[in-house]
Amino acid sequence: MARIEIELPEDLRSDLQIVALALGIQNLAEAAVMGIADWTSRRKAELDDRNPSQRYFVNEALDELIAKDSKK
Repeated sequence: MARIEIELPEDLRSDLQIVALALGIQNLAEAAVMGIADWTSRRKAELDDRNPSQRYFVNEALDELIAKDSKK
């Protein structure tokens, strides 16, 4: 794990706290990690859509079935 220390503007910290409490998350740091994970996942998906070579691989058996099906 890596430790990152950030300073949040008061309005962002307040919004994060409101959302976290509404979702039953008492620990603000945990809510921040969840927010970063969500943001990262969304941006990664955007990048994958731009560059198909970066997408997750379909397993080999499915690749073979797709290839056979496309030859029909």
